[in-house]
Amino acid sequence: MSVVGGARRRLAIVLFNLGGPDGPKAVRPFLFNLFNDPAIITVPAPLRLALATLISTTRAKSARANYARMGGRSPLLPETLAQAEALQSAMDAADPSLESRIFIAMRYWTPTSAETALAVKKFAPDEIVLLPLYPQFSSTTTASSLAAWRKVYDGPGFSRQICCYPLADGFIKAHADRILEAWRAAGSPRPARLLFSAHGLPEQIIAGGDPYQVQVEATAAAVARRLTAGSDWPDLDWKVCYQSRVGRLKWIGPTTPEAIEEAARNGLGVVVSPIAFVSEHIETLVELDHEYAELATALGMDTYVRVPALGIYPDFIDNLALMIRSALNRPGGAEPASDWSCAAQWRHCPARLNAASKETAA
Repeated sequence: MSVVGGARRRLAIVLFNLGGPDGPKAVRPFLFNLFNDPAIITVPAPLRLALATLISTTRAKSARANYARMGGRSPLLPETLAQAEALQSAMDAADPSLESRIFIAMRYWTPTSAETALAVKKFAPDEIVLLPLYPQFSSTTTASSLAAWRKVYDGPGFSRQICCYPLADGFIKAHADRILEAWRAAGSPRPARLLFSAHGLPEQIIAGGDPYQVQVEATAAAVARRLTAGSDWPDLDWKVCYQSRVGRLKWIGPTTPEAIEEAARNGLGVVVSPIAFVSEHIETLVELDHEYAELATALGMDTYVRVPALGIYPDFIDNLALMIRSALNRPGGAEPASDWSCAAQWRHCPARLNAASKETAA
């Protein structure tokens, strides 16, 4: 039911994303906010502040050059606004008696969690669903965004968190359909290897109990199963790889450039799908569209196909709406929105922490 005491039930849906600079002057402070996050650089605050200042200053020039290739600013907020608009339409169509409203909270730029928290408080919701636009959970993305939100929101509303959705049916279908569309548009090239490219993380973060890598690889395997189940690409050759490495720490691999180089040695072209990105931003529009495409050309590859991010793809948006409505039927706290359960070693999993806290309270 969506009506309480004759009034429409008010639902606030908060979409979380990283954010990005909205102009050249915003690049350095955006980078400072990113590297000053204790989830990103795990050292004591004074040292982290100094490192964030140094890194944001030294990287600002090259980062501005990359954003200049995209018109001088990040496309992430416009992309997220489009997703919010599409999701609002899906929610209104699914349950017109429910007064839902979509809000956006960016982790490292505007609109910030503090700004969005004030808007949600003014809306005075009966219920809140917190929905990160990071399908696979990581302490560096989802946990960081939710922690920032908890620090600033003091308004009404019974809150539920969707912590991850690596195997959600509509999410998997949207990826598979996007891949097939891009592959067919390129002429269904063979031989070609499908590369599932995700943002990388230092190995020490995964070793510390972060389930991100295992979730990325589960998503890729589910998409691959769906693709090979059809008649179009039954001989699918695929691999998971990771991009965007920075710093001196050892990161999970193989890297996307390494995977492209391996495909070239094997005499294959590549179809690259941004498996952990639901929006276009600097990692897709610069790394995938320029840097890695140039690498493929330099290696003499005949085929380099880049699959678009999910964006407002209908199956993806409908899946988000379904996850939100399903969340309203469960208790509070964090839960995955698909058939997923983190193993014991993934101690950063918020659903496991939520279950443990309930057992302790009982």
